[in-house]
Amino acid sequence: MIVGVVREIREQENRVGVVPSGVEAFRAHGHSVLVQRGAGGASGHEDARYQEAGATLLESAAQVWAGADLVVKVKEPQPSEYKLLRRKQMIFTYFHFAASREMTEAVLASGCVAIAYEGVTTPDGRLPLLAPMSEIAGRMAAQQAARFLERSQGGRGVLMGGVPGVEPATVVVVGGGSVGSQAARVAAGMGARVFILDTRLEILRNLAEWMPANVTPLMSDTEVLRRLLPRTDALISAVLRPGLRAPRILSREMVARMQPGSVVVDVAIDQGGSLETSRPTSHADPVFVEEGVLHYCVPNMPGGVPVTSTLALTNATLPWALQLADRGWARASLAEESLAKGVAVVNGGVSSPEVAQSFDLPWIAVIDLAREDVHGSTA
Repeated sequence: MIVGVVREIREQENRVGVVPSGVEAFRAHGHSVLVQRGAGGASGHEDARYQEAGATLLESAAQVWAGADLVVKVKEPQPSEYKLLRRKQMIFTYFHFAASREMTEAVLASGCVAIAYEGVTTPDGRLPLLAPMSEIAGRMAAQQAARFLERSQGGRGVLMGGVPGVEPATVVVVGGGSVGSQAARVAAGMGARVFILDTRLEILRNLAEWMPANVTPLMSDTEVLRRLLPRTDALISAVLRPGLRAPRILSREMVARMQPGSVVVDVAIDQGGSLETSRPTSHADPVFVEEGVLHYCVPNMPGGVPVTSTLALTNATLPWALQLADRGWARASLAEESLAKGVAVVNGGVSSPEVAQSFDLPWIAVIDLAREDVHGSTA
């Protein structure tokens, strides 16, 4: 199989889908790899190293897209890439379909096979390809909250950890999963007073056992948020509904309860955002002000630390990408239920219940499509 690696073109997206050691792994499995020149430069992986690993370097992304059976990326196809997608070509990347009907329709129209990192799910409910970026985004969320609380950045002028005789910042984290727990731990390490909210009692019990003493787990509901918001310096939204649009946790009226110059970090912006006042920003222009509150809503947060995040991502994705290259999407799906859950679009049809639900589209079960592809029948 021919595997393609292109340079990411989303603004300030500096990660790459396959590193040189990944090229070596594909080659060891009998596959060839096409890499666009400069694809890995921003994350510390130079063209010469790809060439040493056995990749064929091509000048343009169009050449890679045209030649590859499987394209391994980081972010969803951008509008200028839509015309490069082709029927039956496999694309393995973060898609976050629920955030964009336009992109979803373009992928459907192309006839490609879209396998979403965020959809791959183990039998125990873990999201192994989302987890490493969730950990990075959670840690970055606390860092960005501290940064934008500084007066020079437009914030209230509050130091996360305070000093002797002066109270620390109050940080509210909504969501106790990977993003939220990492955000809470880093904020607590800075010395902040942290409240972490979740609706699952078992998660709260677990957090209470291992979080530092300055972290208080609380059952999440509207009344608790209304009580906390007027004294919150930074709120980090870390809510997730896998494959679906992020739930709305704060209305504009609730945001207005926060103090002028306080900060919200909406990590859920990749899935459409969880605040009524949220809209996507970028690493180059990361914040805006609504109701007197600074909003940090960068969809590709880990792209700001590409050396770390590229390695963390490719460590997780490579074994699954090798399965796709070795077997093709259909045989790999029949052999590995976890991977099948990531197959969202097949040859113009929706195979993900979550994508279908998001846009009220019909869907066909992945396993039926895979059997038809392999055996020529759904029987």
